[in-house]
Amino acid sequence: MPKQLLTRARVPDSRQASAPKQRPVALVELILTAALALSTAIAVTAVSIGIARADVLGAVTHGDATPLAVALSFGLLLAAMSALTAIMAGGPRSD
Repeated sequence: MPKQLLTRARVPDSRQASAPKQRPVALVELILTAALALSTAIAVTAVSIGIARADVLGAVTHGDATPLAVALSFGLLLAAMSALTAIMAGGPRSD
């Protein structure tokens, strides 16, 4: 008789072995959005500190305009590349 009780105890109960519940999609999207916002805030802070330490505007007041000219040229180049990309993306597709 003890053997029968032991064999029944070893059989796993199907109700206990259920699959783990998945998180709702909205919760995952909320977590990812919060992580993206935090990462963006950290990046903006780091860039702001870098700009402040570079002291480009302070160099212009002392008569050396080269760093400002380089920074403006680079910014205009990035803006032109962005505009060209937007124009090319908005055009008709040739499928």
